[in-house]
Amino acid sequence: MLQPVVDGIHVLTVPFKVGLFDLGGRMTVIRLPDGGLWVHSPVRFSPEARAAVDALGPVRFLVAPNLWHHLAMQDWAAAYPEAKVAAPAGLRRKRPDLRIDLELGDTPDAGWAGVIDQVHVRGMPEFDEYVFFHRPSRTVLLTDLAFNIHRTDSWLTRTYLKFSGAWRQLGTTYLARAVLMKDMGAVRASLDKVLAWNAERVVVCHGDVVERGGQEALANAFRRLQ
Repeated sequence: MLQPVVDGIHVLTVPFKVGLFDLGGRMTVIRLPDGGLWVHSPVRFSPEARAAVDALGPVRFLVAPNLWHHLAMQDWAAAYPEAKVAAPAGLRRKRPDLRIDLELGDTPDAGWAGVIDQVHVRGMPEFDEYVFFHRPSRTVLLTDLAFNIHRTDSWLTRTYLKFSGAWRQLGTTYLARAVLMKDMGAVRASLDKVLAWNAERVVVCHGDVVERGGQEALANAFRRLQ
């Protein structure tokens, strides 16, 4: 169920639709130096998913990386009461029912600092997305900032991504560029920090993992924002 990407990183990929759009979903699990697990964008909870995660180690952190990826967090937080739930500050207002132990900020929490870096993508208040970077493997984690979908049975999804310039390549969507990016200068400044990481690979929540050439793929995806 959980698939290895590189040493210390596993992913769980599941079917996921938003309305008529077939996007797929992905959870990423990173093993920290102490053996604990840092779980990015938890997908729908199930006994099978829990067993797969438990086989890797104890869950230390459950991370909601933006204001949209929180639907499954309640179940995971209930299953792992000892784990700390980390999320953007704005999620407290959107989900007052959700336990949030850590508010994400400009610097990593001490529990993952030195292993996982982060950038707050400013200028997109409705996303309020955080991009993460696993230093040991030079892996970037994106949530809704860009997709990398190469196959789908949905003609609507295909058409929309082709129109966006994001079909079968890492790319931002038309919705993100035209509607959600309120301050393009702030967005570009944030993404410059992401590009400074010099990534080898990119794990997206929607689409295929970019196994190699991550830096070039990110640069190409962000070029449309110039």
